[in-house]
Amino acid sequence: MRTPPSLLSLTIDKAVIHLSNISDLSHLPDHILLDLFLRTLKAGKLNEKVLKLFVATGKDEVLLLIQALNIKHILNPVLPTRCSEKF
Repeated sequence: MRTPPSLLSLTIDKAVIHLSNISDLSHLPDHILLDLFLRTLKAGKLNEKVLKLFVATGKDEVLLLIQALNIKHILNPVLPTRCSEKF
């Protein structure tokens, strides 16, 4: 028989599902934040908004992991909305 998952594990799994609705992760302890990031990658839920959320925490372990995995922000060019002779 398998052992049942812990409450922490279930909570992190739910957080991965609803990560786009969360606005701040900086209050999380480092080990939970790192586990949340790894599970987000495993679930394929990492997008630009979620990446910014993890980067905004400023936690060294997460930033080093992002750098080690060579994950980069996508820079979309912004085109002017008005066309005039004066810029």
